[in-house]
Amino acid sequence: LEVMVMEAIANARYLLMSCALSQKVDPALPLRHRMLMGLWITDEIFGVSVSVEGRLNPYYVYGMAAVATPGWALGTLTGVVLGNVLPARVVSALSVGLFGMFMSIFVPPAKQNRVIAALVVVSFAASWAFSALSWFDGISSGMKIIILTVVISLGAALLFPVKEEGAHEA
Repeated sequence: LEVMVMEAIANARYLLMSCALSQKVDPALPLRHRMLMGLWITDEIFGVSVSVEGRLNPYYVYGMAAVATPGWALGTLTGVVLGNVLPARVVSALSVGLFGMFMSIFVPPAKQNRVIAALVVVSFAASWAFSALSWFDGISSGMKIIILTVVISLGAALLFPVKEEGAHEA
């Protein structure tokens, strides 16, 4: 059950990424383009797309997908092959690369937005607290991730809602 909940929450990020990017596309964009753009949303493509100023052209997303998808598949194949050939110590050391990739996604927006920067710091501190403090020893690592993801995301959404363009304060 824990794995199912964790997977649902982890994959819900695609729903959130798609919703965020839908605000950047022209409202008159045909459904077929919206569906194709949604099909190609990955963490990396979202990270680049969200930083585009103004409206997001679907062909920009298609271009990224044309490069990223074969690269991702080839990288996965290479990882599987090398993971079975390289010594375990080297494979373990290479796992740090995943953290570097995720940092490359959230560090640029955090440099430009104080709220994002503060949320990154809060996330790091809360994650450290959950792993270091004995109060949380009875909670499995998967459940800790679920709790942190839901609580921090919900708090950010409630405290710092994104204002619609052209929306007027009441």
